Amino acid sequence: MPGDNDEAKESKRRDARQLIDAWSIGWMFPIAIGLGFLWGWGMDKLFHTSPWLTWIFTAFGVIAAFINLFRIGLSDSGGSE
Repeated sequence: MPGDNDEAKESKRRDARQLIDAWSIGWMFPIAIGLGFLWGWGMDKLFHTSPWLTWIFTAFGVIAAFINLFRIGLSDSGGSE
């Protein structure tokens, strides 16, 4: 039946989206924390405030990673219809 093929395609599409979301969570944490650390380290070098800005911006990176985690976790992917 034609409807079965459409359902299979939609199922594959949904599975692919879930895989992409899971993959992005795995990379999101180290990238956000690394960028925060590097930004803070650079600001410390510029303003001679070591290590304060490094710690502050690393914390911002951790916070940003968790905010993105919650956004992905709370987003409705259309699978609960």
